[in-house]
Amino acid sequence: MIALLKRDLALSIRAGGGFGLGLAFFLIVVTLVPFGVGPQSELLARIAPGILWLGSLLACLLSLDRILALDWEDGSLDLLATAPLPMEGIVSIKALAHWLTTGLPLVLAAPVLGILLNLPEGGFLWLVISLAIGTPALSVIGTFGAALTVGLKRGGLLLSLLVLPLYVPTLIFGAEVARRGAVGMAVETPLLMLAGISLAVIALLPFASAAVLRVNLR
Repeated sequence: MIALLKRDLALSIRAGGGFGLGLAFFLIVVTLVPFGVGPQSELLARIAPGILWLGSLLACLLSLDRILALDWEDGSLDLLATAPLPMEGIVSIKALAHWLTTGLPLVLAAPVLGILLNLPEGGFLWLVISLAIGTPALSVIGTFGAALTVGLKRGGLLLSLLVLPLYVPTLIFGAEVARRGAVGMAVETPLLMLAGISLAVIALLPFASAAVLRVNLR
């Protein structure tokens, strides 16, 4: 499993779908927002949690179609399907590799970019916590979407259409945690909901992704 993880990390970076592309897109989104809504500090501070979470979500979308596409194109996916490692373990490793190359860099960069949006001081910690809890769910859901569309020509757009509705609950509660933390309100309820979504997704979707892959590989 460790060897597979190292391989996927290397492929993610070499294929151009690693942390560099996601961070660049995240930076562009955050930089363009003040031009679109104006330089008002109070307005930027109010919308900063939602914009940062939305930017993170869209940055995660950029590399979803590469999670399984490279293995499908070179035939590695067929070999992995016959390996001793269960298919559920394979898709879990691929989701972890996606999070390490995309989600984790976004979590670390979000506080720095929050300064550009005048995020209140109290919101930085909760922004990081909410992203750290929520972005693994984005990667696991994205892996499920990649399994559904693997092998389809021009499946990237279809993948986005399939995955975006599944991302909405994570976006709602993640942004709410950051927003409440920024204004000093209690964050326990949305934080527990966000954690519950992530745990449920991590526990259940690898089995669904594995089942879909088995069907596609027949």
